Amino acid sequence: MSAATIEDGKIALIHYTLTNKAGDVLDSSQGHPPLPYLHGAGNIVPGLEAGLAGLEVGALKRVEVAPADGYGERVGPGAQEVSRDQFPEGADLQVGMGFQAEGGDGQMMMLYISKVEGEVVWVDINHPLAGETLIFEIEVAGVRDATDKEVVNGHPHGIDGNEDHAQQEHQHTEDCNH
Repeated sequence: MSAATIEDGKIALIHYTLTNKAGDVLDSSQGHPPLPYLHGAGNIVPGLEAGLAGLEVGALKRVEVAPADGYGERVGPGAQEVSRDQFPEGADLQVGMGFQAEGGDGQMMMLYISKVEGEVVWVDINHPLAGETLIFEIEVAGVRDATDKEVVNGHPHGIDGNEDHAQQEHQHTEDCNH
């Protein structure tokens, strides 16, 4: 395959609009730089990654991702109440925010905030998009070779491969707040 084709070990740059089956826009890169990811490294949901394999720069594609190939089916008891004082003082708790917590068995697990009401925070083991069929409208904006450092780290270091982790965290924070 050519350097302009998405394949394992390449950094793909994509523009996307994510909607649910009802057509509600859940996220989009519109007005932002394209999203870089390392193909084959699990940086994006498996169903989307599989749907992008083999695409070339300039390709447009609609990829529908079933829950099992996205954020999974909803499991467990649902949202549980936690007192706000269980979180760091002054923390800006937002719906959809994920964090790690220690379970009763001592194992670390991901929890997601599903609702905040005064001094009560509702947390759930399910990602906010669990159980949803995800529909991605994709445009492949670029494909490049991954740097050795990106391969070792398992993720891209920016659009051109030259950003350090501090720059990426700043960009990721800004991207997540659009």
